[in-house]
Amino acid sequence: MKSPLNPYLVLAVAIILPGMGQVLNRQPVRGLIFVCFAILLGAFTLKTAAPEVSFVGKIAGGLFVWAMAAFDAYKVARIRHAVWSHAKAPR
Repeated sequence: MKSPLNPYLVLAVAIILPGMGQVLNRQPVRGLIFVCFAILLGAFTLKTAAPEVSFVGKIAGGLFVWAMAAFDAYKVARIRHAVWSHAKAPR
């Protein structure tokens, strides 16, 4: 059985590129869904935010989805690593 990637590596990649953590976890469709929702929600908040709101505030919806994608990728990688460690442990 092939060892899964280190959860911290998956987290680092997911923080840098949204959706790539899911791709590393062999969940490419889930990663694509996260990217699409980050773009959609970021565009929505960009268009609906008041003019005096900062740029970060205007894209806050997309940043929120990006953060949730990174957390999801880390959580799945951590669970896979724990299951793999338990399965390879001597009984």
